[in-house]
Amino acid sequence: MRQNQAMTNPASLPTVRRRTEQTPALEPRYHLVLLDDNDHSYAYVIELLGRVLGYSVEKSFALARVVDTQGRAIIETAAYERVMDHQRQIHAYGADRRIPHCKGSMSALVEAAP
Repeated sequence: MRQNQAMTNPASLPTVRRRTEQTPALEPRYHLVLLDDNDHSYAYVIELLGRVLGYSVEKSFALARVVDTQGRAIIETAAYERVMDHQRQIHAYGADRRIPHCKGSMSALVEAAP
């Protein structure tokens, strides 16, 4: 068939279908931010991050260093329920037995990720 005939004969044109389905929206992400204080040791933070988030000693130490030097560190970015669950675990973790004046757990807050 010649190209000119395909253009003039509507039956020979391909059928075009439009997609009507919507691309699902991505679930919003949230940051879990660990806050610095003077009542918890590096060893405590390393242990906490390993138990709550499953982080290695190396990653936990690096995050502990960021918290210590910058006053805070984003320790996780995930769905809301996940970061809220980890925040509860951090707040329930308990005092640092290595520091006699420590009275409780570290603090963490949840922020919407940009």
